[in-house]
Amino acid sequence: MKIVHIITRLIIGGAQENTLLSCEGQHQLGHDVTLITGPALGPEGSLLGRAQVGEYRVVVVDEMRRAIRPIGDFQTYQCLVTLLRDLRPDIVHTHSSKGGILGRWAARRAGVAAVVHTIHGLAFTASINPMLNQVYKALEGRAAPLTTRIVCVADAMREQSLAAGIGRPQQYVTIYSGMETEPFLNAPTVRDEVRATLGLTDQHIVVGTIARLFDLKGHDDLLLIAPKLCEANLNLRFLWVGDGLLRRRFESRMEKMGLRDRFILAGMVSPQRVPELTGAMDILVHPSRREGLARALPQAALAGIPVIAYDVDGNKEGLLDGVSGILLPPFDVEKLSAAISKLGRDPALRSKMGEAGRQFALGRFDARIMVEALDRLYHQILPTARRS
Repeated sequence: MKIVHIITRLIIGGAQENTLLSCEGQHQLGHDVTLITGPALGPEGSLLGRAQVGEYRVVVVDEMRRAIRPIGDFQTYQCLVTLLRDLRPDIVHTHSSKGGILGRWAARRAGVAAVVHTIHGLAFTASINPMLNQVYKALEGRAAPLTTRIVCVADAMREQSLAAGIGRPQQYVTIYSGMETEPFLNAPTVRDEVRATLGLTDQHIVVGTIARLFDLKGHDDLLLIAPKLCEANLNLRFLWVGDGLLRRRFESRMEKMGLRDRFILAGMVSPQRVPELTGAMDILVHPSRREGLARALPQAALAGIPVIAYDVDGNKEGLLDGVSGILLPPFDVEKLSAAISKLGRDPALRSKMGEAGRQFALGRFDARIMVEALDRLYHQILPTARRS
């Protein structure tokens, strides 16, 4: 098959890693794969270099940006139409909000037979601005009829989309986001060595978080409960992996609380370092306020680390509550504090949950499982799409 993937930008992030693994896996299966993306702009880091050393085709559309830019967006749409008419793909598979909306309309204009869109996270739940949310709902609602199938990385995405009146139930299919499992099962650097470079010993209890230092990621909740937790456990340390616009604000709060030495800010790291930093943790906490299905949850599970997360969006599908981790009522900081305390003082429970999580994640989130599921989906829809 000739397959074209379209995504807004290749920053370091879950949707982007999912897309790259799809392109790489489909190329290995013998398909003709093209990836169309905008520039990898932003403080999150770039995955464009990884894409460009692959053996599939990569096209950068300079006009494509995440922000709403009417003139630039129309130029992007025209460019996509031209590219798709030249490439003549069997399948166009879009990702992210901007790439998904413009890409689906362009595929329709170019006469592409089958169009697939993956919902990695719902844009209309990301903003506290009701008007902007309504705009995103309207745009997604108008793009849904152009879509042969809508892939969700969690059942929660389907439920929320249908509740918003987007698409029809038969359009939706859940395919969990795949990842490279081996680096998390067997981290390239020994755990003790990684901890030593971070100034950590065996006595320290490391509560890790992997997320951008940005709004809605839950770092404020952790800062709120940190004084009480640190007072109760002198060996408690927080390890934050990721960077972002709010770093200075968070550091200022740590200083004012007298807890700067309790936080290790690893900053933006390459994807290759994430497995070893995850393996250096004792607990992974993901207090984000919106997600598709946070990749940090299965990644921690693969590393044998128990996880704590709010029950938002697809998080309940990324762990086994009470078995591989603890699922909390959304934004309940008291229960978040209690869960960290519980796992922090019980190494046997952490070990038991970590092992259960590893088995669970291997069966659901391996990249090969995702690529094979997408391949079956494409073969299922393409004959019918070509006849219609």
